[in-house]
Amino acid sequence: MNVVGDPENFKQPYDEDDDYVSKTSFKKESHAAQELGKRLLSLSKSQLDKLELDESLLDALMAAKKIKPNTEAHRRQVQFIGKLMRNLDSDAITAALDKVTNRNNTEAARVHVLDKVRDRLLSEGDAEIQALIEAHPALDRQKLRQLVRALAKEVAAEAAKEEPEPARALDSKAAKELHKYLREGMAE
Repeated sequence: MNVVGDPENFKQPYDEDDDYVSKTSFKKESHAAQELGKRLLSLSKSQLDKLELDESLLDALMAAKKIKPNTEAHRRQVQFIGKLMRNLDSDAITAALDKVTNRNNTEAARVHVLDKVRDRLLSEGDAEIQALIEAHPALDRQKLRQLVRALAKEVAAEAAKEEPEPARALDSKAAKELHKYLREGMAE
């Protein structure tokens, strides 16, 4: 098919404009900014403070946290946050957000490792205490044995009940003291 006519008549206003942004790409950027805003909404106030965000964005995020989720007002506030995000450097915010959330993941992994060490100490006793002392000389054998014995007593007492809740014994005072001692001693 051959189009007849002057090619000058078929030019569009955006053909020579380098700053032109199509409606589709603008919508994609807007949705990406809103999604980033939703990720920011999932953070706590202290985490948001670590990000060093623009004051107007921080105020909008705090206002959105006060609004009941899954309402029209919340949706509009998220859209407003997305609008504010379009004027900011989203790559820098994303990098800072990943850094803050990864710090939490690292701490959770560390707690998980300490829980495994605690469980091994309970199940294997003195042999595991000796191995732990060799790996971490900052730990005191006597203190560690006292904490493990106290926790073992609480676990045994919980197991002797008619309706035992083993997880409850692992959230007890002795468990918390052992966890704190391990965290401090193994950090070095």
